[in-house]
Amino acid sequence: MIEIRVTNTEGLDKLRQLAAKGRILEPFMRKAAGIMADAVEENFEEEGRPRWPSLSAATIKDRERRGNWPGKMLQRSGQLASSISRHYDDTSASVGTNKIYAAIQNLGGKAGRGKKVEVPAREFMKLGEDDERRLERVVKAIFDDLR
Repeated sequence: MIEIRVTNTEGLDKLRQLAAKGRILEPFMRKAAGIMADAVEENFEEEGRPRWPSLSAATIKDRERRGNWPGKMLQRSGQLASSISRHYDDTSASVGTNKIYAAIQNLGGKAGRGKKVEVPAREFMKLGEDDERRLERVVKAIFDDLR
């Protein structure tokens, strides 16, 4: 499973403070999971933020032969993009996929027979700066509600 994890210590400290005061954090976690899922969807739509490396000539040729080109990177069948799921409860929010090939697509590395093909990282499980700011605004709004 690949997950997006937010490690902003200031924001996490604020959430811990809210939890210690008995606040139910499920509404925040639901919003956070939605923001993260939207970010992943946007990454697929924009083909990366910043833009992913282009497909290799061999991959494009193979996809043309199979009738899958032109098209979007990482969306030959649409299974990877549609496998993105979100989960949340009172203490956590996550977005992930159960596709076994997701890690090599997201992180890059050696693949194929004999691990001879170098797959570049195309980080679809990534938050952009705008996404992080959206999460920060949600945390701030929760604190403002306490006042």
